[in-house]
Amino acid sequence: MQRAALSSHGRWSRRLSLLAACAVLAGCQPRAAGPDGTPPSHPRIVSLNPCTDAVLADVAAPGQLLAVSHYSHDPASTSMGVARAATFGKVSDAVEDILALRPDVVVASSFLAPATAQALRDMGIAVHLEPLPTDLAAAREQVRRLASLAGNPAGGKALVTRIDAALAAAAPPAGSRPVRALLWQSGGIVAGDTTLIADLMRHAGLANAAAARGLSQADYLPLERVIADPPELVLTAETEGGEENRLLDHPALARVKGLVRVPIDPGLAWCGGPTIPRALARFAEIRRAMKQESPRAEGRP
Repeated sequence: MQRAALSSHGRWSRRLSLLAACAVLAGCQPRAAGPDGTPPSHPRIVSLNPCTDAVLADVAAPGQLLAVSHYSHDPASTSMGVARAATFGKVSDAVEDILALRPDVVVASSFLAPATAQALRDMGIAVHLEPLPTDLAAAREQVRRLASLAGNPAGGKALVTRIDAALAAAAPPAGSRPVRALLWQSGGIVAGDTTLIADLMRHAGLANAAAARGLSQADYLPLERVIADPPELVLTAETEGGEENRLLDHPALARVKGLVRVPIDPGLAWCGGPTIPRALARFAEIRRAMKQESPRAEGRP
């Protein structure tokens, strides 16, 4: 079995090499890199991840972002919205599709297949792998990093300024008690405490009830445990239709005394960048409705 796997890997590597060679013959090479091998100062970019799609769409110059991932064109997985994604080309993870666009840089998550990354590098295309930010500080750094990569640090600074203004606007009144909230996603999984979405909840005055239960990112929380020890608030991040909604929409939840259940756009649950102000505003709106607070003036502490 191991020998067969190695043989399969070898065939895949040879196929990628042939694709790269064909691309050279077809003239599909990227622009010449700088003397130190770096891409141009304002590179043509292809993004393969819905989170980097959204940030780059915000900070890249018109025409610079050649294509975004097919995930951003799917209502179930986009964080930027399909209407915004439709203003950019769509690309798959297939090497031949990426090469046809002639990018200088490919931006992807750290889960990009190593063989794909190497094939792109062999073609002279820079590959930038972005980790998923786990808190606000990391999310700010991601924005600055991608803006710098695009040659537009000012655009990154402007987006970070919008994030900080949204933080100030979403902050709860001083001394107020956080609302005990559970973010329950499709299939009954929860957000762990060391995640960006949990950090945003904290800043908006919502305490992550999953962490209090000792649960980590993507742990499964059954309906029975929620009913037996309910939080004050259940945020259901779900896509429309599908078997997974049977748990989040179970009528037993409606019968739990004192439990408030509120749906949120699932596109708010994963990514940073321009998603952050929208997520903070939504969380603050929900908290204020529960506590009957008056909204803050935008951008004021």
